[in-house]
Amino acid sequence: MEPATPYDLKGAAAAGIGNLWALPHTQLYSECGRLAEAGLLSEEREPDGRRRRLFRMAPAGTEALEEWRGDATASEWELRDAGLLKLFAGGDPIALAEVQIAAHTERLQGWQEMREKFKGGPAGPMLALEAGLGHEREYLRFWTAIRDGDPSPGGVSTDSSSGG
Repeated sequence: MEPATPYDLKGAAAAGIGNLWALPHTQLYSECGRLAEAGLLSEEREPDGRRRRLFRMAPAGTEALEEWRGDATASEWELRDAGLLKLFAGGDPIALAEVQIAAHTERLQGWQEMREKFKGGPAGPMLALEAGLGHEREYLRFWTAIRDGDPSPGGVSTDSSSGG
């Protein structure tokens, strides 16, 4: 693996994993140093110029990554969606739907472009891209149904008197 600066990692994350996992840019900078201190990354400094910090995976980091990837247990999952939060809090469903449809259409296009870019790549990233595509398609189905007046876009009764 070639050495990379936190700035290089920020660009790589934005083009890939940042679509699957929220990763604040500041965290990349601080985590690189923390991982180097823990012996999971090796660190060099450029000898002159800006003297940027260059990081490379250390053998212990490769081992820790393999161990983490091999842990097939379910992890916590958290849905953080401002549109759904506003809908839950009583926001105008039609106004929210219009904005959400536009946003999810754009994200779907981004996922499709990534799929083409990484076509023929390793199975894991390709499968994750398919999950992202499915996620965006479902959001589009949901918000389009709301926009089009479907009182129950998920097939769940919205009648609060039925006890459900």
